Order: sequence, then structure tokens, then C-alpha cells
Amino acid sequence: MTLDRRDHWNRVYLERSPGEVSWFEARPSTSLALIERAGVDPAAGAIDVGAGASPLAGLLREAGYGPLAVLDVSGEALRRLRSRLGERAAGIEFIESDVTRFQPTRRYGVWHDRAVFHFLTDEAEQRAYLDVLKRSLQPGGAVVMATFAPDGPTRCSGLDVQRHDATSLEALLGAEFARIESR
Repeated sequence: MTLDRRDHWNRVYLERSPGEVSWFEARPSTSLALIERAGVDPAAGAIDVGAGASPLAGLLREAGYGPLAVLDVSGEALRRLRSRLGERAAGIEFIESDVTRFQPTRRYGVWHDRAVFHFLTDEAEQRAYLDVLKRSLQPGGAVVMATFAPDGPTRCSGLDVQRHDATSLEALLGAEFARIESR
């Protein structure tokens, strides 16, 4: 599945510019607000999972966060992101990996994902994702995660999605996590 997933997302980023995809945000205001609301020390760093071409890492760098990492299964997405960030890419770790197979070498204060978890429709992949999340997050860290709502689309970018609400995400994450806010 990983190779198919990588090929799919590389094709998406080769065929469309960031502004041509429905999920792109020139300024990810909701993500920035939720990260700030979490109250994690910026020096604890952050990882943006499924970063695509999002400017979030550059904006977090400007806000004093670091170390920073962006992870995406698509090397093409990461290439475009690095190019868009220009000099602001310095000091950001670019990781090309399927998140379910990612082997973290450090822990972050913030785990941000508004583009990956809902594409994991297989329970084993969801468990692998959650294991990586827990190994990547510092104690007391924050998870900022977006998924499609129960009444949202069943497909995105030609792929099936798993829909969630705050309660189902809480159940999946487990008792060691507490909801701060949901929107």
C-alpha cells in the first residue's frame, strides 16, 4: 500500500499546483490558533504530518518554534514545499516517509495532522499511526488533528476516507490524551 500511496500523492503534486487542490490554505489560521491554544513551549518543536505544500512549518518557524519537521509520503510535495519556503526551509527537517512506517529519532511538543489520518481506513494502519504518534510526542505534548466529520465526504482526492468526530478520535487516542478543544 505504501508504494501505491506514494505514487498517488506524487501524481497529485505533479499534476496540480497547491492552489488547485481543495485542502490547500495559504495561511492555516485554524491550525495556528489550535497550536497556540495548546500552550506548548515553542522550544519543544513540532512535526507537521502530511505536510504537503502547506506553509505551516515556515509560519511556525517565524513564531519561534523549533526544532521543526515536515513529514509526507510524497517526495514531490516536500520538494515543492522546500522550494516555496526558500530560506525559511533552513533548519526544517524534511522527512519522506509513510507515517505508519516512520521511525522517529526525536520527540516533538506538537504533532500536527490535517491531511493523513482520515486516509487510513484500515484498523492496522490506524494502530500503526497511533503508535508512531505516541513515540514521536513529548510527555505533555499536544496533538492537533483534523479529519472529515461524520457527515463529511466519504472520498477525497480519489481515495476513501474514514470520518470521525471528537469523541471517536478521543477513543482512538486513548485515556492518556485529553481534549483541549474541537471545532
